[in-house]
Amino acid sequence: MNRTQPIDYKSVLSLFLPAGLLDYFDITEASNMGDYFMLVLVEKDIVPENLQDLPLISNGFHKPITVTDFPVRDHTMYFRIKRRRWLDKSTGKSYSRDWNLVASGTRITAEFGAFLKELP
Repeated sequence: MNRTQPIDYKSVLSLFLPAGLLDYFDITEASNMGDYFMLVLVEKDIVPENLQDLPLISNGFHKPITVTDFPVRDHTMYFRIKRRRWLDKSTGKSYSRDWNLVASGTRITAEFGAFLKELP
């Protein structure tokens, strides 16, 4: 009998998402809302490279935003995105990932670049 590996659902789901998205976000919820799909994406608690020399701690999230993506199986796809904030313990200053740096400093697909343009 030939044994098969369990399905890696994250890999399967990544086929339907902008390439690179799951490097920065975790999917925390997925809903079929009838005529559309909703995925809730929460930014991972990974301090941005350009801020790693600061004494940062995770400090909650910005107000969630909703981004529309290409339809999947005749359903509009919406991403509800929660972007993370970090707090500098020594100064009290708040920081967030600079998505322009992500777009310009890495090799990303045009699709993920278009997705990043939607983020404030």
